[in-house]
Amino acid sequence: MGSQAWGKYRLSNTEPVTEIVSFEPATGAELWRGPAGDVDAIVERARNAWPDWASRPLANRIELCRRFANEVLKAQDQFAELIARENGKPLWEARTEVETVMGKVDISVTAYAERTGQKKFDSALQGTAAVRHKPHGVMAVLGPYNFPAHLPNGHIIPALIAGNTVVFKPSEKTPAVGEFLIGCFHRAGVPSDVIQLLVGGPEEGKALVAHRDINGVLFTGSAQAGIAINKRLAGNPGKILALEMGGNNPIVVLDTPKINDAAALIVQSAFTSAGQRCTAARRLVVVDSMYDAIIDEVKNLADRIVFDEPFANPAPFMGCVIDNNAADQLMESFLYLLSHGGKAIKHMQRPDNDKPFLSPGLIDVTAMKERPDVELFGPLLQVIRVPDFEAAIAEANYTRFGLSASLIGGSPQDYNKFWANVRAGIVNWNRPTNGASSKAPFGGLGLSGNHRPAAYYAADYCAYPVASTEMDQPRASIGVGLREERRRTRRSAHDDEATQSGGAG
Repeated sequence: MGSQAWGKYRLSNTEPVTEIVSFEPATGAELWRGPAGDVDAIVERARNAWPDWASRPLANRIELCRRFANEVLKAQDQFAELIARENGKPLWEARTEVETVMGKVDISVTAYAERTGQKKFDSALQGTAAVRHKPHGVMAVLGPYNFPAHLPNGHIIPALIAGNTVVFKPSEKTPAVGEFLIGCFHRAGVPSDVIQLLVGGPEEGKALVAHRDINGVLFTGSAQAGIAINKRLAGNPGKILALEMGGNNPIVVLDTPKINDAAALIVQSAFTSAGQRCTAARRLVVVDSMYDAIIDEVKNLADRIVFDEPFANPAPFMGCVIDNNAADQLMESFLYLLSHGGKAIKHMQRPDNDKPFLSPGLIDVTAMKERPDVELFGPLLQVIRVPDFEAAIAEANYTRFGLSASLIGGSPQDYNKFWANVRAGIVNWNRPTNGASSKAPFGGLGLSGNHRPAAYYAADYCAYPVASTEMDQPRASIGVGLREERRRTRRSAHDDEATQSGGAG
């Protein structure tokens, strides 16, 4: 494939920046600006703050996180409006994101107790065996722009509860949301050096990842950036690394009488958040017997989707993509697919070349000889027609990614087969590919992650287990492998003195 068709994967400008400026994607208006942060100074403060934070009682750290949730609650309308303005998503969706930020605290408290709770095993004469968990130290959290509050917060809360200090670098496209999020922690009483904001671009991100005083890197973003981080840290196994990356996610349709419901699930999977979710369906795999009915209904439903600015009335289903560059790249990708064997079912359109609004696109790529295995991060769904279930599973697995997969229709036996054979960290039946529960692990394999799932399992990478055996007094003996002890007759001190005295006479 020509590199010009996949602009998302071009090398970005990595020149150092002194100031970050954020714009509202729906209007182009400047929203926020601020200087790039000093990585060394920020990390040093986090390092100095760590011993005190780690030694605080767990109950105190949890209480401060609960106060954070209360601060978010008090500012929820302002917070949601800011997310909608800086990200471009509809206000209703931004409000849902704020709710997940608050809900993360209780979920993380439960997860910490379950996943990293203290355990003791009495062992009679051998004392007590114990398992406890320690925080790693200073954790770097690198957040994405699509859920600029929820996704980094999913790392931050478990890290703080475990006793780590945190340096959070938001996406350079959503720094205002990052600043607001960190402000809620500080107003709740979390010390300012325990959780800090690092504003910056790619160079600041690279410096943070490589910094000698960073003990862990918790990343959410593209596969390209995640692979670069993985390579950078390959020679440093002492740093914990958790990668949440993207997906080329399949949604497979077998026989079902519920055509309207199936179409709704497909549209939700592909076009919610304007397709800017790592779990969004990128490929619709349909068996022959269902193709015509499903495609007709999906197209009809997609034609009715309202896409508009975040505060429009009535509320839109989806907003814009993050910026004009992303919109340009998605249009280029759509044209690439068309020119290499794809057949348009519903053309992706861009009503205004100066704004990043895109209509949902549907394209049949069955006839393409080589379908690019990339994550097209927007409202573009590729359709692949297959003869049977076996071919559908093979097509679903025809990817280097492995985040999310969903089966629509079929029997319980079909789902069992799908679940057992599809390669993904999230496997659903008659549900969308997106909208994963925070009470379950969230992660994938291949180019989707490094087997460190987040959400409920974030507790696993925020603390490390320490095994101990313990007794209140030393007690030991050696029962084998020693030479026989040579005993001598001990004389009293008086005899010794007499002998010495006689020898002197």
